[in-house]
Parts: sequence; structure tokens; C-alpha cells
Amino acid sequence: MTTHQKLYEGKAKIIYATEDPEIFLADFKDDATAFNAQKRGTIQGKGSINCTISSKLFQQLAAHGIKNHYIDSPAPNQMRVRAVKIVPLEVVVRNIAAGSLCKQTGIPQGTMLENPLVEFYYKDDNLGDPLLTRDRLRLLKLATEEQVESLINLALQVNNFLQDFWKKCGITLVDFKLEFGLDSQQQLLLADEISPDTCRLWDINESDPNQRIMDKDRFRRDLGKVEDAYQAVLQRVLQVLT
Repeated sequence: MTTHQKLYEGKAKIIYATEDPEIFLADFKDDATAFNAQKRGTIQGKGSINCTISSKLFQQLAAHGIKNHYIDSPAPNQMRVRAVKIVPLEVVVRNIAAGSLCKQTGIPQGTMLENPLVEFYYKDDNLGDPLLTRDRLRLLKLATEEQVESLINLALQVNNFLQDFWKKCGITLVDFKLEFGLDSQQQLLLADEISPDTCRLWDINESDPNQRIMDKDRFRRDLGKVEDAYQAVLQRVLQVLT
């Protein structure tokens, strides 16, 4: 087996170089973190589950005209992706009030938002990934005006697709985080992952506010049955796509 040079290790993935400078290998880990890595743990099988879900969703998104970094998946916990330079912004789309939106605004959890809310967070652990205004984004020169408009449009397109897709799985898409990168041609591609780690997912048929949670909030809030929830999401995705 070829040993690849490690380029970067994040909280959820290790990125390796390959023989082709235009292609990276992403290795998904079972490690789990929350609250800017202040809470750490392991979710058994998470790497393979998240990699499989992300692979399926990236393929579906590409078929719907949303360009992304996915190439193929050589192993259950590995994804070959186009080499991109990640834009240091987390693009968050919210359909229902939850998490930090409720903490920062007092809006009650579970409030349906009239229109999807698109927010930008500075991807910097040392600063605690702060929420950015458009003016701060401009001040920091993190993206051009054109790129910001593209990010918003792409995020809303992804939201339209994912809301519909998760609904078919019997799941409500509450909110989610996206990351984007620029390839060697400076083309903006959807990157990172789309999984129970990066989406808030609620079981449509469950009314109990704790029981319905099918995402990383189970780990964040010590609700138990984390592996079961991730496995259930994977099974529903596979059922819809077979």
C-alpha cells in the first residue's frame, strides 16, 4: 500500500496528498468533538458512516448541477477528492431556530424561520469561529464580493436539495454547515462533508425534543444512543437511494 503524505489533520478528518497533485485523499475519523474541541470522544463507526453519507449526497448534488470536490470512495472511511484550497468560512444555513441562533437571539428552539437564514462564521479555532457581518468579511478579505454572492446562492441551492432529500428519509433538516474550496482553476467547489456531524437532523415522526435528534447534538448534550442515531440516518439514506 502506498504511503501518502499527511497534509492536514482536523477534528474529523485527515487529508493526504496523492500521486496526483490535483487529488487529495480524505480519511474520516471516529473521533468526535464539540464546543470547539473542549469536549472529545469517539463515536464507533462514525468515520465510515459519515464518509458513506457524504459520498452519496455529493454524487446526488453533482447530478443536480452543484459542483463539488467528490471523486470516489476507495474505502468505507475514505474519499478521493479534488484538491482545493478551503475558503476560511463556515457557511451555515438555518431553516428552524436551534443551537447558537436561539442562545444569541432568544428565539425559541423549534421556531420555523420564514426564509432560510445564511450566516458566515470565520473558520478559526483560536477565535472560536466567530459570526461575521458582511462588512467584517470584507474587512478581513476572506472572500471577494462575487464569491460571497456565489456562496449564498450555492448554499441556498444545496438547502433546497437537502430539505427535499432528508424529507424523503423521514428527517427534518433544521440547519447545516457547508465549506467551500477553490480548485487550481479558481473554481468554487462544495467541499468537506455533509453528515450528521454537520447537519441538525430531526426524526419527522418523533415529537419528543430529545428523542427526535439524529445528529451530533446527541453527543454534545450527552443524550446517549449516538451510534444508533448515525446508523439510522445512514440506513434511511441508503433506502432512499436504492
